[in-house]
Amino acid sequence: MTKINLLPWRETHRREKNKEFYVVLGLCAALAAGAGWGGLQFAADKVNFQEKRNARLNTEIDLLQEELAAIAELENTKANLLARMEIIQQLQGQRPQIVHTFHEVATRLPDGVFLTSMKQVGQKKLVVEGRAESNARVSALMRRMDRSDYFENPTLDVIQAETEGDISTFKLSVNQLAPKAEGESEADNGI
Repeated sequence: MTKINLLPWRETHRREKNKEFYVVLGLCAALAAGAGWGGLQFAADKVNFQEKRNARLNTEIDLLQEELAAIAELENTKANLLARMEIIQQLQGQRPQIVHTFHEVATRLPDGVFLTSMKQVGQKKLVVEGRAESNARVSALMRRMDRSDYFENPTLDVIQAETEGDISTFKLSVNQLAPKAEGESEADNGI
């Protein structure tokens, strides 16, 4: 029988198996590295995508902030214009007030009373100075003004009798009213 030595074959087979193992190990390592690199690229793409979205949202927010600033400026302008319109309406409403004041003073003035000056103090107070033939005539003037729709609370500040004759000089103050026309209410704002 021939002697066959199987040791070199086993050794060759072991080397081939080791080589095959290292090749499979290298392929697995390459596959794992590829999967890891792909995962990192996927995560980086997601981060880039989110950063782009955030940048777009920030630009949109900046545009909206500019629009809000413009809207606030318009609201401020609107409030100023409404305030001016309200002042103009008040002035328009007060324009006939002076005519009514003079008319009421003329109609309420009794005989024997002569006015020398009228002065408006503030918004609602009217100071009247004049001369009267007697104190009773000044009293009649005050009663008539108290009954008026345009005056209230007449107050006699000074009355002095002059040394020559029966003439008295007086100074009285009265509060002015602006009576509302029929059908007009306080809540009426013209709308």
